[in-house]
Amino acid sequence: MESWLNAYAPRRFSELAMPLTYQETLIKSSLDKNPSHILLAGPSGVGKTITWKLLARQVLGPAWELSTHIFHAKDILKTSGAMKSFEEFLRPSGKDSQDTLAGRMTLSSFDSEMFEAEEGDVPPAGRESNNENRISRLFIIEDADFLGVRRQAFLRRMMEREASVSRFIFTARAPSRLIDALRSRCLLIRIPTVSDEVIKERLEEIIHFEKASIDAEILEDVIHIASGDLRKAIFLLELLHDRDLLNDRETLHKVISSTTSVATRRMIENALLGNVIRWEWEKRGTKNVRVMKGALSELDNLMKEQSLDPEDIVNQIHELLLSGRFFIKQEVLTDILSSLSMCNIKLNRSTHPRIQLESFLHEVASIGRKRGIAIN
Repeated sequence: MESWLNAYAPRRFSELAMPLTYQETLIKSSLDKNPSHILLAGPSGVGKTITWKLLARQVLGPAWELSTHIFHAKDILKTSGAMKSFEEFLRPSGKDSQDTLAGRMTLSSFDSEMFEAEEGDVPPAGRESNNENRISRLFIIEDADFLGVRRQAFLRRMMEREASVSRFIFTARAPSRLIDALRSRCLLIRIPTVSDEVIKERLEEIIHFEKASIDAEILEDVIHIASGDLRKAIFLLELLHDRDLLNDRETLHKVISSTTSVATRRMIENALLGNVIRWEWEKRGTKNVRVMKGALSELDNLMKEQSLDPEDIVNQIHELLLSGRFFIKQEVLTDILSSLSMCNIKLNRSTHPRIQLESFLHEVASIGRKRGIAIN
């Protein structure tokens, strides 16, 4: 069964959950005879990925997937040979070769009539592009704000050389991390957080098409939990539908609390007690295994097991501290909130978010020692 994120994904620019002016900018740029490089900026879940897919379909035509090349900058973090893998992506014949993927032509760029659109595949702008100088390839750099200065400089030089046949589309949460030379070569489209009204409208449309019903209070809960992330809202709605929980508010609250706030609470409590990191021996089968415990273990759980982004974790901590259910003295709460705000600022500037979160947990441990809470 197809995921709702795919089944109800926008097919036209006019269906994107963004202001009309942004939709018009995308239409104009994609129909231009000489389209720009584009930088799509915005928080998680606002539609950056579906936007570049619509741009690729419009610029390259029905066969866009054959000549669209995608690189996920986040995937090379904390890996050896990161620069090498990036160079191999752009220069597959070797770093000493003058041949670049961006400089290669494709047959589809010269005769788009060879490829017929499948049923239901409509041009996102309402009509097919008729570019005289057909763009040959598109390069999509997802999470470009994690590239690092060295890789960005390498990319900028290639953009200058191959601009006649290829275009680059970047996505980023923090465009300020990109070097000026890269940003200045792109049309910046800063997509705002999706409003609660728009999220509600989209969810109600899906419920209508699925011929389902949902409790009004649960719908409001889903919108509140999504916090402007339309992708998260649709994913959660589908999860509730599959588990037959669209009218069971009590179970919804149990599911949410068991998967997020409990782990977040344990992480902060461990840090305040001074248990940022500790190792314990556990019996697993016939062997004793050394296992990491403490606040960092809970952080790993949130990031790896529950797939929460650093920004989501900061939001979870913030909601926990202000919920009134985390019973700590006011001065301790003030200290942690101050430290959390600095962590949030650093996250927007750093390409290594885990380091900033680890630093925050160590600061919480210091607060615990200062206020006489820590036991370690």
